[in-house]
Order: sequence, then structure tokens, then C-alpha cells
Amino acid sequence: MNFKENFSLKQLNTFGINVTAKYFNTFNNIEELAEILYDKEMKKENRQLPTLFLGGGSNILFTKNFDGLVLKNEIIGIKKINEDADYVYVRSGAGVGWHEFILFCIKNNFAGAENLSLIPGNVGASPMQNIGAYGVELKDIFYELEAYNIHEKKTVVFSKNDCAFGYRESAFKNKYKGQFVITSVTFRLNKIPVFNTSYGAIEEELAKMKIEQVTIKAISDAVISIRKSKLPDPAVIGNAGSFFKNPAISNEQFQQLKKTFPNIIGYPVNENETKLAAGWLIEECGWKGYRKDDAGCHEKQALVLVNYGNASGDEILQLSQKIIESVNNRFFVKLEREVNII
Repeated sequence: MNFKENFSLKQLNTFGINVTAKYFNTFNNIEELAEILYDKEMKKENRQLPTLFLGGGSNILFTKNFDGLVLKNEIIGIKKINEDADYVYVRSGAGVGWHEFILFCIKNNFAGAENLSLIPGNVGASPMQNIGAYGVELKDIFYELEAYNIHEKKTVVFSKNDCAFGYRESAFKNKYKGQFVITSVTFRLNKIPVFNTSYGAIEEELAKMKIEQVTIKAISDAVISIRKSKLPDPAVIGNAGSFFKNPAISNEQFQQLKKTFPNIIGYPVNENETKLAAGWLIEECGWKGYRKDDAGCHEKQALVLVNYGNASGDEILQLSQKIIESVNNRFFVKLEREVNII
């Protein structure tokens, strides 16, 4: 096998952190994956070698060199595999870029994914994180996925229930962590669009664009415009999008906070909980636009931590810890990182 040694990961993580992998390889199908995982020479080299599976590198913060094997998922291909009266079923390789999948849906007029336009990363990571934006989550269009069990050496099919989706959560981040490699995801998309324009500034953006007839492309274009106006391009400024989850608190705690902070932003989750806007909490603590050396908090969106060039992962991590502490001290709310720390 063609393993690369001391391989730079700087171009393979959207934070642009300059770290290396002791060993690195890619795979384009399940057969190649199995061949790499059970390579005899590699096992002889180090039977306890830690392994990291990398997709688009958009939800990860490296704080040090990875003393093990990094495998990049490059399984591609998108195709319609089935349809019924109301839906089309589209399967995508896990290594396909997420926005590439979105463009495929729009080109073919498959509806339901348009609100998730321009989210960085690959298709394979989308169910792990249950990605979401502008009123839509991955679980809303998810049908099933295939994943390779690295211990039992076989492919397993997971239904929506099997995945145990939650807010930026799934079974692959908890119960099945480190046990499976997602190889493909199948989506159930609408033949007749059901437009979701009420969340965020989509309606306002559509009006600004002078859209007279709403289409899935128009919604996608509006979402792209909004995201570009608020969020830094990882190709220009290193970042992983939203660094923190929006915290959920009890309705009682929310009402208490509202007495002290009348402008606090909250959205009802259920009859017992309210979800707070983490970006608002961080901005209220004065972090928006903060910069120390090359680690900072973005000037337009406080939820996004950035690498202006040569920040280390540890510097970004330390900054996130200071933000967590300051928000907790002021609001008695504990922020949780959305980004995976390695």
C-alpha cells in the first residue's frame, strides 16, 4: 500500500491548521478501505495505531500532529436509485462535497435540501453531525446510509431511527463512535417542493433579489447570499463554520434571563425548553471581532472562530475556552463546542 509518511494536513482541514499525520492514505471504495485497514505491514508496524477518518475537514480542529493513520474518504458518485409518487431517492458517495450534492438536487429539481446550501464538508459527515440551517436539518431529507463496520469487516445499512438524530448529534458521535465508516448516504427528496422561507432572513433576501416566483434555486441562491454576507470563506480565512452549538435551557431559566437581558434571543424547542442564540451570547460578552495574533472571533459572526493565517489549533482551543467561561460567568449558560477537537 502507498502510505505517505509525515503528511501535511494543512490543506485538508478548513481551519488551515499546519499539522502532520504520521501516515496518510485515501480510499475510493469499500474494497480499498478494507485493504488499507487490514494491511499486514501496517499492523506489523504498530498494532495500536490510532486511525482518523477524514472527509472535508470542515468540522475539526487539530491541536497537534496526529500520531497515527489518517484516511481520507474519496468515495464519489451521485445517482437517483428509486422514486414513487411523491419522492425521489438519491444516493451519494460519502466523499462527495456537500454543496456539490445540493447543486445536483437543484439541477434535477429535487426539493428539500435547498436550505442547506453552501454548508462546508462532505456528504459522509452530514448524518454524523445532523447538519442544519435555516429551518431544515439533515434528518428531514434522510432515508438511509451504508457504513462499513471496521471491526466486523462488513457493510451495514442504517435507517433514520438507527441513526438517533438529535441537535447536531447522531449515534455515530456517541453509541457507534469509532466503529463505522460511512460510505454512502441515500436521501428522500420531494418531487413537489414544500418551500421553507420563514426562518432567518430568507424572505427578506428573496425580496431583495426581486424574486416573483419562489423556486428551490431561488431559495438556494438566497441562502448562499446570506451565508456569504455573514460567514468567512474557509479558502480565505480559516474556520469551521459555527464553532459552538446553540444551547437549550429550561423555559424557567429563559424567563429569568429575560428579566435581566430583555433583548436575549430564544426559540422554543418544546413545552419545556428554549434554545438560545449562542452568537448573541458571545457577542454580548464582547468577543465579536476579537483577535489575538492570528486566532480570533469573526467580525461579522461571533459564532465563528477563525485562523487569520498561522494560528495553532491550541490557540483556537484556548480562545474557545475563554469564550465558554465568559458566557457561563455572565449568563450561567454552558456553551458546548460543535467542532471535533483532535
